[in-house]
Amino acid sequence: MQKDQLNQKEKEDPGKDNPALSKVIERNIRTIIHLRTKAEHERGLQDRIADVITSFSGRMIFAYVHIVWFGVWIFLNTGWFGLKAFDPFPYGLLTMIVSLEAIFLSTFVLISQNRLSEETERRADLDLHIGLLTEHELTRVLQMLDAVQDKLGIVDHANSDLADLEMETRPEDVLAEIHRLQAIEISRA
Repeated sequence: MQKDQLNQKEKEDPGKDNPALSKVIERNIRTIIHLRTKAEHERGLQDRIADVITSFSGRMIFAYVHIVWFGVWIFLNTGWFGLKAFDPFPYGLLTMIVSLEAIFLSTFVLISQNRLSEETERRADLDLHIGLLTEHELTRVLQMLDAVQDKLGIVDHANSDLADLEMETRPEDVLAEIHRLQAIEISRA
């Protein structure tokens, strides 16, 4: 009941913030929606056409239309009810049409996948950048906390990982280690 009231209030005033979320989360959600909407509007006509065709061909209605189409085509070409077959068995014209359709559909799907792949790559780059920035900030905070700990005379445990965590993490070093360990694993297999 209370959830329905909240949903109703959001419909009435969509610009008003949700009190259950922090302002930072609200801002981030709005930013993500704005960026997706902007990317949607920046797509060209060709990309929009490819996406519409890909979207339609990925639905069950597409399969139903083809089932009906093939059934009617075969029925009309059996010679029943006195109808002259315009594409007799083995239905060469139908085969050619379906082959052309498959070529174009696969092209449209590839166009849509390429665009989605580019978007995914941009988002991955953003995630990597934010992750690296977070790593840098956390390393700096640990260094500052270590300095405060030293200033206050607090003794660190001997088995603490703090010194390792305070080291700056370089992505190229991490990638090199991943490749080295993968090579070792592959050589064992």
